Amino acid sequence: MIDLSLAEIADITGGLAHDIPDPSVRITGAVVIDSRQVEPGGLFAAFDGEQVDGHDYAARAVAAGAAAVLAARPVGVPAIVVPDVEKALGALARAVVERLGTDVVALTGSAGKTSTKDLIAQVLQHHAPTVWTPGSLNNEIGLPLTALKATADTRHLVLEMGARGVGHIAYLTGLTPPRIGLVLNVGTAHIGEFGSREQIAVAKGELVEALPDEAAGGVAVLNADDPLVRAMTARTKARTVLFGEAEDADVRATDVRMTPAGQPSFTLHTPTGCGEVTLRLYGEHHVSNALAAAAVAHVLGMSVAEIATALSGAGTLSRWRMEVTERADGVTVVNDAYNANPESMRAALRALAAMGGGARANGGRTWAVLGPMAELGDESLAEHDAIGRLAVRLNVSKLVAVGGREASWLQLGAYNEGSWGEESVLVSDAQAAVDLLRSELRPGDVVLVKASRSIGLERVALALLEREGEVTGR
Repeated sequence: MIDLSLAEIADITGGLAHDIPDPSVRITGAVVIDSRQVEPGGLFAAFDGEQVDGHDYAARAVAAGAAAVLAARPVGVPAIVVPDVEKALGALARAVVERLGTDVVALTGSAGKTSTKDLIAQVLQHHAPTVWTPGSLNNEIGLPLTALKATADTRHLVLEMGARGVGHIAYLTGLTPPRIGLVLNVGTAHIGEFGSREQIAVAKGELVEALPDEAAGGVAVLNADDPLVRAMTARTKARTVLFGEAEDADVRATDVRMTPAGQPSFTLHTPTGCGEVTLRLYGEHHVSNALAAAAVAHVLGMSVAEIATALSGAGTLSRWRMEVTERADGVTVVNDAYNANPESMRAALRALAAMGGGARANGGRTWAVLGPMAELGDESLAEHDAIGRLAVRLNVSKLVAVGGREASWLQLGAYNEGSWGEESVLVSDAQAAVDLLRSELRPGDVVLVKASRSIGLERVALALLEREGEVTGR
């Protein structure tokens, strides 16, 4: 974080100093919301959560080295007391970003946000010091915490923005105004809350509406292959850069092919030339993510050779997103259990099918261990049924549907598509899935584990790896 005094922070946040003997004391460490993560000279923001009240840990935070606490009430230790800690944190983030003058790159989309953010971060690191959103901390608290990690040396700030309703992204862009805005896609994630894909597009498009105009350097990076995203060109005064496989895309891919292991290769085209890319990531869906990252890097001045090299060397930074691990016995576990929606579920199944070519050559089978997709509203039955059918169409060897009603729809979809024997099975919970897999897996098998985060299906992948021991993260 940029060096600020407690007096300056009180002024920025509209707070009052309590039990602060010297307002000139400066914050030189990180801003955190977990007292266990406090650094000497840092600032502890005390949130009153559903299960824990951070104010109860204020004294512990100061004892651990925090210079002060950002709090909603006096806490008996040095504190800046504000009416609303969340809003104060946001105001502090905006002030810091404005003082630093760093380039803010914001991205949103229904699927692939975190994977694309990780790619952008890894590519831009080759260009200049870069700070980015860790994991999926893309909400009203996670975004300012990320922004406050920036320092005077930071050139690029890459921020993932999530939305659960209209107005959310507009609020986030107000905290850290972006110069470059990237919209990946408009899918059906959270459609139960939004009501329709068109409403999701309204929310995602708030990002491009927040950009400065072209004369001020604003750039909207949009997916040429998604009609709802492409249409956002009419909602921004910024310069538009299109990415995708469409012929008129400014940054596009040709000659897309898959390696035997299921990793995509393609020729990258930018306005300044071409380069060859072979990703370390698994699944053809990462081509679109890579093109989005390439478009951002192009806008920021990187050469096509630099971009292609950086993309080819980029890996997975965030856990439980297509994490591929080979066990000692030759079983490969693909842990993609962080979250799921219809688009990401289809992409993961296609990636599994691509990996299955090598598996079958070695006598192995493909297993899809799938759980419910949350927040689909009235579309839930149809979407789960469609995923079960797709598993059959992709010739996945075994479908294990885990859970209750939604899982039964997965299994029924597979059955109705032609999975009448033992190719699909419904089990009650994660432990039942683990027991089944432990009894039936054999060398050469590839196991995909995926469901919405609330289901906790990562326990299946972790149990399979813990028992047999990890060998190599491919």
